[in-house]
Amino acid sequence: MLYHDPRLAGYDAAAVVEVIEHLDEGRLTAFEQVVFARARPGAVLVTTPNADYNQRYETLSAGEFRHADHRFEWTRAQFAAWAAGVAARHGYTVRVVPLGPEAAEVGAPSQLAVFELGATAGA
Repeated sequence: MLYHDPRLAGYDAAAVVEVIEHLDEGRLTAFEQVVFARARPGAVLVTTPNADYNQRYETLSAGEFRHADHRFEWTRAQFAAWAAGVAARHGYTVRVVPLGPEAAEVGAPSQLAVFELGATAGA
């Protein structure tokens, strides 16, 4: 996911499920280039924990991540901003949706960005 492999180009879809939070934030540019600029699948599904939701876990202290290997956990606003930037830079549309049961004040436990190449808004 961080190094170009021409065998991954041309697929209809890619699913990146609970992966990006395990990358150093500085490596997200490489991830973006490999997936969105080089492989360019027709659709990309990216999920990541919703940091806003963490306060609902009794076992987590403030600022603590859900897993020791997580390098970051984004709020809904941070994830939406990242997804919008990726989509704009690479010709994808994107919609971000909650993943799991929602709590009004903090959203769902995880979040999903659905990127579609060449799709039109509302399609």
